[in-house]
Amino acid sequence: MGSLAAADEPLPQLKYPQARRDDSIVDDYHGVLVPDPYRWMEQLDSEEVEEFVGAQAAVADAVLSTCDEHRGRLRKQLTALFDHPRFRAPFKRGDGSGSGSYYFYFHNPGLRPHSALYVQHGLGGDPSVLLDPNAFSDDGTVSLGMVGVSDAGDYLAYGTSASGSDWVTIRVMRVSDREHLPDTLNWVKFSRIAWTRDGLGFFYSRFPAPRDGEALDSGIKTDVNLNHEVYYHFLGTNQSQDVLCWRDPDHPKYIYIPEVTEDGKYVVLSVSETSDPVNKLYYCDLSSLAHGLEGMKGTDGMLPFVKLVDKFEAYYGLIANDGTEFTFLTNKDAPRYKLSRVDVGEPESSWTDVLPEHDKAVLESACAVHGDKYVHKLLVNYLSDVKYVLQMRSLVTGELLHDIPIDIGTVNGISGRRVDSEVFVEFASFLTPGIIYRCDVSAEVPEMSVYREISVPGFDRNEFEAKQVFYPSKDGTKIPMFIVSKKDLNLNGSHPALLFGYGGFGMSVTPQFSVTRVVLMRHLGFVACVANVRGGGEYGEGWHRAGALASKQNCFDDFAAAGEFLVSAGYTNPTRLCIEGGSNGGLLVAACLNQRPDLFGCALAHVGVMDMLRFHEFTIGRAWTCDFGCSENEEEFHWLIKYSPLHNVRRPWEKGGRGWGGQYPPTMLLTADHDDRVVPSHTLKFLAVHVIDRPVRLWGLVPVSVTLTPMSPFRQTMQHVLRAGEEGSPQTNPIIARIERKSGHGCGRSTQKIVCSLLSSRAAATSDLVLAPVLALNCSVLFVNAWQIDEAADRYAFAAKMMGVSWID
Repeated sequence: MGSLAAADEPLPQLKYPQARRDDSIVDDYHGVLVPDPYRWMEQLDSEEVEEFVGAQAAVADAVLSTCDEHRGRLRKQLTALFDHPRFRAPFKRGDGSGSGSYYFYFHNPGLRPHSALYVQHGLGGDPSVLLDPNAFSDDGTVSLGMVGVSDAGDYLAYGTSASGSDWVTIRVMRVSDREHLPDTLNWVKFSRIAWTRDGLGFFYSRFPAPRDGEALDSGIKTDVNLNHEVYYHFLGTNQSQDVLCWRDPDHPKYIYIPEVTEDGKYVVLSVSETSDPVNKLYYCDLSSLAHGLEGMKGTDGMLPFVKLVDKFEAYYGLIANDGTEFTFLTNKDAPRYKLSRVDVGEPESSWTDVLPEHDKAVLESACAVHGDKYVHKLLVNYLSDVKYVLQMRSLVTGELLHDIPIDIGTVNGISGRRVDSEVFVEFASFLTPGIIYRCDVSAEVPEMSVYREISVPGFDRNEFEAKQVFYPSKDGTKIPMFIVSKKDLNLNGSHPALLFGYGGFGMSVTPQFSVTRVVLMRHLGFVACVANVRGGGEYGEGWHRAGALASKQNCFDDFAAAGEFLVSAGYTNPTRLCIEGGSNGGLLVAACLNQRPDLFGCALAHVGVMDMLRFHEFTIGRAWTCDFGCSENEEEFHWLIKYSPLHNVRRPWEKGGRGWGGQYPPTMLLTADHDDRVVPSHTLKFLAVHVIDRPVRLWGLVPVSVTLTPMSPFRQTMQHVLRAGEEGSPQTNPIIARIERKSGHGCGRSTQKIVCSLLSSRAAATSDLVLAPVLALNCSVLFVNAWQIDEAADRYAFAAKMMGVSWID
């Protein structure tokens, strides 16, 4: 393990704060008594928690003050390299012709806190700022959460989020004169803005307002979210007049996402209960309403939705419809996904496969695009060995029309509609900052031309190389991993390495450009590694399921095996191997930290799920039981208690521990005070975690019998158990927390806070949604794990200091 002996100067004598224990809090899980002495840390707005957070900040500041040389240099280099223009793919609204259409896109010229939304008339028109989120707040903590532009391009509805919260407030603007309408919609969460084609209003989803009428301080409210509802809002009216379109009190945990078909005839409702890739599917023929949506005003009735799929058996995502014929992306009997079609006008008709499941590649997305009356086209996007493949196919038959060559990298978005003769494809890779391609799909042989290319001054891709390797996990499964480094690396085992992983919810970690990675490789000599461990979606649902529920340990075994491979192949050694992950990846890092403290020289765990027995008690945590299980179920409790980070801290120097004879590596836990996805109490309790005399433990690679000892005597907090001098502890490596203020799970952070983005999913083929409405642990496919520049400087300076890494000019 990493040791402070390698550091340039000694750390100050650390005084960890004493955390009050309440030994009266004991939960009975199916006959097993599990104490929870730090339950009070779940009251995030209490004065006692505030004091504890302040004391932890003082400890972190003391440690980080010894890293100032690296911190200053990192901040300077990150700021300089991040100061470059950035663009997102444009999306078009209007009459469908290039000259009569409006193009909307996001752009940041460099170091502005947030990207602004621009609009231009026609592809060659002069762009102007339509909406600038930098004006939302003085400190940049209010961000843009979602946008939706009406079909004609004349109105913009957008949602704002304060301090990174999942809660959104929707407002409406007239595009022509930037005038705001009085419309303000509150209590919105896990929604999209779905305009009807007439432009009179839009569908959205929300939760009921608090009964007492009090304002919601969304950043620290941790109550479970129940009774999601769908409404239709008419422009220029008060929210109290919105039409209730759907609610189901019998199923309070359901989440509803509305979508209007491109022809404007139907509204389709996707119904979810967890973050599992399964949903129910309802639809309503809007033309069947005798007096339209106007006729629903003031009535108690809801829309007459037809339940097309009324079982949680598979995932169904709308691709296109031709009248009553609907095409869906689905994993029904197809773990690598396929396209299927059904005629909703003939409810007894069977589903037919348009594009069957591929024998190896995962069908990530499909976008119906322009075609003549003879050929209706699909732009499909496959993921093959964690590399993207684009093809043009027939919407009618699924027949391959053309391959569309792209480099090894990630398709971050496809913007196009069936009325458009062009689509835009957003691409990036480890060594490509970003390219937006424009493709004329009306051409007989469509070709992609570069519409915009993102250039980073001072970055030369020829300095570096990226490659993919496959290594064996504990059970022999081959796991893919990307390794990015300077060229001509001497594999002598001396290099610092940063190993990133996620491994959950079917989310794939694919090649992305990172300014931070460039700085670490160039100035600290890091080798940057991304392990595609099981639990993700890299090979479809089978890969996902192999790292979920009773098989969750596979994720930790895969990640540890990645570290062992990097050591055995000569990239690094355990004293210089830093592991990092966020959210579900924070859980991954913390679990591996407990199981293999001997393998790592440093650990950085962001906004992790640490209490696997109580995560479902807060906000949307219940939606994650599909991946984790739930402690309320006896069998699942026994899965969870074996790896729950909070319940598995132990002294590696004591006999029986995997790292016997050593200590925990230097560790930084990161959270945010307004994270209402993974509430901060997870990190706070883990920081102050108890260690039972005979703890519940199954040590990764060494089977150990599980002993559950009700009401075992406790020692001190995690920091005190592991600190030097405590009961003969050899621990000298610090365990600290960095707690961001006025920030959330990663959503909507400003430029000073945004550094990189890694996750992708089938939701990546978006039109004008800024944040995809997901229930999983990721914030969104666009901004998940977007860290701060300042935070990045802190955590990597900490890692460099702890692992004895010198600066390279």
